[in-house]
Amino acid sequence: MTAPLLVFAYGNPSRGDDALGPQLLDLLADQLFHHPEWPELELLTDFQLQVEHAVDLENREIALFIDASVSCPAPCALSRLQPARDIHYTTHEMSPEAVLHVFEKIFHRPAPPAFLLAVRGESFNLGEPLTPEASGNRDAALALLVQLCGQPDIEHWRALCAVIPA
Repeated sequence: MTAPLLVFAYGNPSRGDDALGPQLLDLLADQLFHHPEWPELELLTDFQLQVEHAVDLENREIALFIDASVSCPAPCALSRLQPARDIHYTTHEMSPEAVLHVFEKIFHRPAPPAFLLAVRGESFNLGEPLTPEASGNRDAALALLVQLCGQPDIEHWRALCAVIPA
């Protein structure tokens, strides 16, 4: 059986603050033991989004993508995603919106509601550790992530989008 909530974090743990997504997923996995009352969810991580990840959205009620960002305000931003054709000519830099678009093309039905939790990062250099600023942003994002997983309701998440800058 497929879990109704998919939490998909992506980023390269070897590139400084790009590790924010995978680190948040690890911290969320630890939280699962403390929250047996949470609805069923599945955690997935990868270095980057690929066309194949559209299949991971099948039979989901809601999806949350987590990624590091240099353009979002600190500590993090939550936004609703809409399917959109990607402007890139390769799949090397697929956006979550493009994954949703591919889902709709493959399955000929609307993609599940999806959101992006962008976490502010400062430095993405190869071989660098997480910056102190990103570490603080990660901790703030984890508090929001716990709240989201505890209540995976589209209307609740939409309301949080209005409060948390996108």
